[in-house]
Amino acid sequence: MIGKGKSISHTRASMSYGWNQEKNAEIVLKEILHGDSPAEITKEFKMLQDQNHHCTKNTLSFVISPTIEDGKRLDKSKLQAITKHFMHEMNLGERQAIAFVHQDKEHKHIHLYVNRIDFKGVAYNDSFIGKRSQQAAEKTAEQMGLTTVNQIQFEKEFNLKEIRTEVKRRHDLTMKQFKPKSFDEYVKFMETNGVKVIPSINKQNKLQGFRFEFDGHNLKGSEVHRNMSIGNIGKQMAGIEGAKFQKNNNATIKLGDKIVDLTPNLALKIAKFIIKKAIDKGISY
Repeated sequence: MIGKGKSISHTRASMSYGWNQEKNAEIVLKEILHGDSPAEITKEFKMLQDQNHHCTKNTLSFVISPTIEDGKRLDKSKLQAITKHFMHEMNLGERQAIAFVHQDKEHKHIHLYVNRIDFKGVAYNDSFIGKRSQQAAEKTAEQMGLTTVNQIQFEKEFNLKEIRTEVKRRHDLTMKQFKPKSFDEYVKFMETNGVKVIPSINKQNKLQGFRFEFDGHNLKGSEVHRNMSIGNIGKQMAGIEGAKFQKNNNATIKLGDKIVDLTPNLALKIAKFIIKKAIDKGISY
């Protein structure tokens, strides 16, 4: 669950968004208020806010967002409980407050508006309110058995590790199965194995590297594995014309229907590697 918070001065406009019927807005919490519209609630807020002329951003606005999966099983009573628990964690005490749930999208979320001015005319301290809102959401999620941001981050990192491993496995399979002899062949054979390889070409029409698209993820080669930089991929392809690269560092290659250049450093790196490999084997270019 994610929590965001800030102090605002445009109470009525913001509350009108929260109360937007086009978003299937439903009131899940109403504390010490009687009004039935943004205008009426704003007037009730203002009665207390007029006691404190020094505070201009006198309404607290929060968004509480459970995960999509958690949101599917949260009814009105549970959403109300989340909101109350969040307010408790924020030490908001007894204040005017109203909260709406938006259900127009798959991601159900709560908009909470709280009067920053209490019944004594004292303004709530909003220092680091954004960070404290997230911490309050974390504690609320933990105590109510909901998914926390830390859990979400762990799952993302775990899933990304699995994606990297799978892309590297398919890269190794492509090299072993098809033995590509050019970057063009490599791109085609990787696509055969379910990975889209996207060339990174600069304004000078020079190939700088590859990105790998798989299962909704888009990663640089170096992010997948250190052996999947474009230089290391080139080294693995024995069929690249090393002599040509050595003779002309600005080597031209074909990628699909495009003709692009390798950067001088990349061409030289591949040429040196292949020529060394040839010498080691006693083969003369």
